[in-house]
Amino acid sequence: MKVLILSCNCGEGHNSAGKAVQEQFLHRGIPCEIRDTLSFESERASRFVGNVHTKSALYAPRLFAIGNQLAERESHGNRASVCYRANASYAGRLYRYISENGFDTVVMPHIFPTEALTCIRRRHPDAELLTCFIATDYACVPFLGETDADLYCIPHEYLRHSFAESGIPAHKIAATGIPVRDRFLSHAEKAEARARLGLPVEGQLLLVMTGSMGYGNVEALLAALRARIPAAHVLVMGGNNERLKRTLRTEFATDMQISVLDYTNEVSLYLDAADLLFTKPGGLSSTEAAVKGIPMVHTAPIPGWESDNAAFFEALGLSRTGDTPLLQADQAALLLASPAAMERMRERQRREINPHAAEDISTLLLERAEADVPGERVI
Repeated sequence: MKVLILSCNCGEGHNSAGKAVQEQFLHRGIPCEIRDTLSFESERASRFVGNVHTKSALYAPRLFAIGNQLAERESHGNRASVCYRANASYAGRLYRYISENGFDTVVMPHIFPTEALTCIRRRHPDAELLTCFIATDYACVPFLGETDADLYCIPHEYLRHSFAESGIPAHKIAATGIPVRDRFLSHAEKAEARARLGLPVEGQLLLVMTGSMGYGNVEALLAALRARIPAAHVLVMGGNNERLKRTLRTEFATDMQISVLDYTNEVSLYLDAADLLFTKPGGLSSTEAAVKGIPMVHTAPIPGWESDNAAFFEALGLSRTGDTPLLQADQAALLLASPAAMERMRERQRREINPHAAEDISTLLLERAEADVPGERVI
């Protein structure tokens, strides 16, 4: 078995999910490589698509929402979608890379490579490839119903019907959960985590995560938190958004209760150190937080599937949210005032979120590869 994971630079969650599965294959001694799918079109195309995704989400969210709505509408048509045709354009180069490097299994935590592999399967029906799509949001994305993979790993059993309704054969769907990396499976005691990070051991500590792109109305949220929970220390993770970090450091320069962090690989340890998390409702970041067992309040979603993520988490009691930064701060204050409410949220996170999804996905694929019957076994 030799595994190729094809991701996409449209949000860091897809890459993180791919790395989580890669870890499990490497633990088993199975060769596994991650590649950026759109680089098979060109490096320039990959950068362009990634930049358009980030900038439209940050600076034109209404346009971003319209794009998602148009994608939903087109995905119900009878012809091959624009998404399929665009990704078919580099399918020949991708297939040559797969064949020349001896890959027999392809894992895809994004719709783009899933479309490309569907094209490859149609052009080369005799190709012996085991293919697996991994959903990284708590919703079925547009165009998935026109794809043809052997296995579709979805975030939760409650979503099985929506994926089947989109056109995915029921026997190909496995409710594995969203894969998270090994580092999120370990837990440090709060005092130990704070000491290791050089943070105050005493007092309430709130963590604000904005995603890799630094999304959201963070200034308004910080102002609301200073009004509602003035004694708490607030840490802000601004991701790669240098403009946001400069603005916050200037605006709150004299406020010793607010710290703005640069990009860090210690997210897991910060989650252990914090009492409560504010995060935009990315599918991967929300899953990581739930695996860590931290009470959370979802901030404004990027229009589209993040709205579905927030609704799913809130419906199951895995998080709370509010329509404005002030209401989000109010929800945090209510949680912090009730240890019982925070423990109920942690218990529901433990019950509903599978921390071992990455291991389960690698096991399913290994079993299928050993059985040598791609697409036949009922999950």
